[in-house]
Amino acid sequence: MSDEMKPVEGLEQRLHRRRLEYDAMTIPEPDTQQAVQAGIRKATSQRKSRLRWMMSSVSAAAIILIFTGCIRVSPAFASFVEQLPGMDGIVSLIRQDKGLMMAIDQSLLQKVGITDEHDGTSVTIEGVITDESRMVIFYTMKGIQNPKNLMYDIKLLDKNGEDLPVGFSYSYPNPTSDEDIYENMINVSFTESSPPQDLTVVFKEQKETDANEWRITFPVDQSLTKGMKRVIPVNQTLVVDGQQIYVNQATLYPTRLVLDMTYDPKNTQKIFGIDDLQLVDEQGRIWTTNEASLPENGMSVFFESMYFSTPKKLTLHASGIRAVDKDKLHLQIDSESGEIEGGPENLKFLKKEIKGKDMILHFNITDAENANSGLSFTNIKDRKGKSFEVSQLGWSPSIAEASVTIKNGASAQGALDMELFSYPVLSPSPFSVDIPVNP
Repeated sequence: MSDEMKPVEGLEQRLHRRRLEYDAMTIPEPDTQQAVQAGIRKATSQRKSRLRWMMSSVSAAAIILIFTGCIRVSPAFASFVEQLPGMDGIVSLIRQDKGLMMAIDQSLLQKVGITDEHDGTSVTIEGVITDESRMVIFYTMKGIQNPKNLMYDIKLLDKNGEDLPVGFSYSYPNPTSDEDIYENMINVSFTESSPPQDLTVVFKEQKETDANEWRITFPVDQSLTKGMKRVIPVNQTLVVDGQQIYVNQATLYPTRLVLDMTYDPKNTQKIFGIDDLQLVDEQGRIWTTNEASLPENGMSVFFESMYFSTPKKLTLHASGIRAVDKDKLHLQIDSESGEIEGGPENLKFLKKEIKGKDMILHFNITDAENANSGLSFTNIKDRKGKSFEVSQLGWSPSIAEASVTIKNGASAQGALDMELFSYPVLSPSPFSVDIPVNP
C-alpha cells in the first residue's frame, strides 16, 4: 500500500467506528420529529424572509447515521480532514453534497485555524470554502461541560460589525472521536450580496445572564474561486396545471448550481413552490436540492454542483406545484369564534393559544398529509391596523397540522387580516424539462 493511501484507510477506519457508535444510539421518535424548528424574520419593506434552521444533536446524529453507510474518500479529501483536527466526523455530513466534496478535492478549502476561548470552552473556525453564491464554515468546540444544555445563537458580521445581508443555517455541534471536541458547519447563502473580505463569526450562549460569547474574525480568500462562474441559458416555458413557469437560466458555481425560474404574472394561481425538484444527468446521476430562495414572482433553486464533473445533458424533474387561487390568498380569522373568511376551503382553524406576549394559531389542512412544507402568513394586521410578524412555524406532516406563532400577537385587537405566504398542498402534476449543457 502506498503512503498516499494510508491516510485514506485510517480515515475510513475512524468513520466506521463512528458509524458503530451511532448505530448504538437510541433516538426517540418524538425528539427526532420535533428537533427541527424554523424561525422566520421578515423584512417588511422588501417582502422577503430569512430562514434559520436549528437542529438538536439528536437529529444531527440521525443525519450522520444515514450517510455513513458506505465510506469511500479520496486522498485529497482525506488530506483535508487530516489538516483539521477533530473534523473527521463532518465527512459524513458533507458526503451528501457531491459538489462540495469535489470542490474540496480541488483544493478550494481555505484553512483558518483561529480560536477564541472563554471559561475553559473554546471555539475554532477550522476552515471555509466560498464562491460568489455560497460559503461553508467549518468549526469545532472544545471543553463543553454539558453539551446537551449548550444552546447558542450565531451571528455573521462584516468589517464594520454589521449583520451580513445573508441567509444562513446551522445545527448544534456533533460529538467527534475525541470526547472533548464537537463539530459542525455553517451554511451561508449570498442571494443579495457578495462574500465579505473580512468576516466575524459570533457564537453566543442562549442564557439570560452571564452568557459567554466567542468572537472570531478572519480574512476571506476570494481568490481561490475567482472567475469560477458559468451561466447556462435555458429559456424554456412550462405549463403546469394551466400556470406558466419560465425556466430562465442555470448558474454553475464550485459549491452549487443555481436554477432561476419566474412565474407568469398573468397566472390565475399564486405558486408557493415546486416539489421534489432534482436534476438527472445522462449517466443517471441525481443532483439533489434542499434549499431555495423565493422572490415575489419565482424561485431560485440550489442544487449540488457538478462544476468539476460537467455532464453533457441535464433533465429537471419535479412532482408538481404548490399553489392557491389568487382570489383566496387573503383571509380574516376571528381567533375567538374560530371563523375564517376567505382563504382556501381546506384550511381549518383549530385553536388559539397565548404564550407570554405571543399568539399561537393552530390549523389543520385537509389533503396535505405528508407534505414537505408548512403554512405561513404575511401582511398580518389586527382590527386597528397594527402590524404583526410571524416568529416561528410548526408543521406535523403525518396529521397535516400547522402552528403559526405571531410575535406580540397577544396584544392584537379583534380579527386578524392576513395573506398566505406559504401553503403545503401539492398539485400532483409531474413534469420534466431538458437543460442543455455544453461539454
